[in-house]
Amino acid sequence: MDGAERVYDVARRSALDDAPLLTARVGRRVLLKREDQQSVFSFKLRGAYNRMAQLDVGQRARGVVTASAGNHAQGVALAAARLGIHSIIVMPVTAPQVKVDAVRRFGGDFVDVVLTGDSYSDAQAHAAQLQAIDGRTFVHPFDDAHVIAGQATVGAEILDQHPGPLHAVFVPVGGGGLLAGVASLIKSRRPVVKVIGVQSADSDAMARSIETGSRVVLDEVGLFADGTAVKQAGALTLALCRRHVDAMIRVDTDAICAAIRDIYQETRSVAEPSGALALAGLKQYASTHADIDGALVAIVSGANMNFDRLRFVAERAEVGEQREAVFAVTIPEERGSFRRFCATLDQRSITEFNYRIGATANAHLFVGVQTAGRDDRDVLLGSFRAQGFGVLDLTDDELAKLHLRHMIGGQSQHARDERLYRFEFPERPGALRRFLDRMHPDWNISLFHYRNHGADHGRILVGIQVPEHEQAIFAQFLGTLGYPYRDESDNRAYRLLLRSS
Repeated sequence: MDGAERVYDVARRSALDDAPLLTARVGRRVLLKREDQQSVFSFKLRGAYNRMAQLDVGQRARGVVTASAGNHAQGVALAAARLGIHSIIVMPVTAPQVKVDAVRRFGGDFVDVVLTGDSYSDAQAHAAQLQAIDGRTFVHPFDDAHVIAGQATVGAEILDQHPGPLHAVFVPVGGGGLLAGVASLIKSRRPVVKVIGVQSADSDAMARSIETGSRVVLDEVGLFADGTAVKQAGALTLALCRRHVDAMIRVDTDAICAAIRDIYQETRSVAEPSGALALAGLKQYASTHADIDGALVAIVSGANMNFDRLRFVAERAEVGEQREAVFAVTIPEERGSFRRFCATLDQRSITEFNYRIGATANAHLFVGVQTAGRDDRDVLLGSFRAQGFGVLDLTDDELAKLHLRHMIGGQSQHARDERLYRFEFPERPGALRRFLDRMHPDWNISLFHYRNHGADHGRILVGIQVPEHEQAIFAQFLGTLGYPYRDESDNRAYRLLLRSS
């Protein structure tokens, strides 16, 4: 491995952990290679340190420059401080702040950080300009033999830690340094073991390059899995991957979010999106391959997650696991329709419910429902149609999931005598349905919003049409509901955005 044993000056031999929950669900033994446990929370310090440790006295004196979306930058920063080599690290402005802060912390006085461009490729172009100015050594994040050799130590550890039957190792891919190193090492020692690369569907430069036989340049890359958002695979990494990699798998954002949750449930560690790529690919592979003999290993490559992304991950993980279905359902705009709709759901839990009274004879609902999988989703679709409800399945509709779910509503001329209330109730399975069952049929619901956020209490916003002469009776009714509530009818935002003048 090109003298790569020196990586252990800074890296640890990370654990290869059993994943019993995933094993039970997938039906095959699943193991997680925990590179998120490194001091920089990523495997990248292996290749960066191995490359910088090779520099001669003159090169060390001139310093190094590199480009990175974040994890390689942390590896270079740590190596710079450990070896006493000044480094300029160029990062795209889209790099998560947690990674930028970590680079500065690990590197200290030996590192200058430059933020420019929207992707790794933009940062790389700027780094090349800086290199030309002062002759620094460019420490490539993936397309370098020493870097690849450093990353190959991950593969060597997997084989040492699991000498028993091993079917496949799944590796996240951006530029290909980790995949090239792991595949080359494993095929040289145990060629029967499959090595499978996994990429985000919107950043699949390596997969396209292997398919076409030449280096494809993507016009744009998705930035959710920022650690693998590379527009072009490396020349050396492509050559090695074409020779040693058995297959490439593409996964979408929802599948990555589901894998992040799986890793958390197994380890109580929060992987970053790129860190969960391999597991997302493993699950996809296992779902279509019944002839698996031996364990499946996914490399959890990093845990440098921006905290503010967790909300999005939680929102999409249920859909990625086929445990939440999202529908637009059309029901008659008449009393009793809500209850009939809820009865159609049977015992399934509602995760989201959005409604605003409209101008037609029909009501349009945006609803999220917990399901047991795709088959259960199809059963529910059939149940809606059997009731005569119009229904659109929006589970795979990006526009609906990203934007439209938050835009249901607006002012309505038909919401006369509307009063607005917030209710709270203990968040339990079936709690929303019990709330609806208690709503009195004599008053029409004109607005409804609910979203299960995993909190201990559910929160509902309800618009109810109550004529002035029935206010006293309605107040008595509220007292019988048994739920804490607050009258928001005079709320300034409500009167501006939702209440018709």
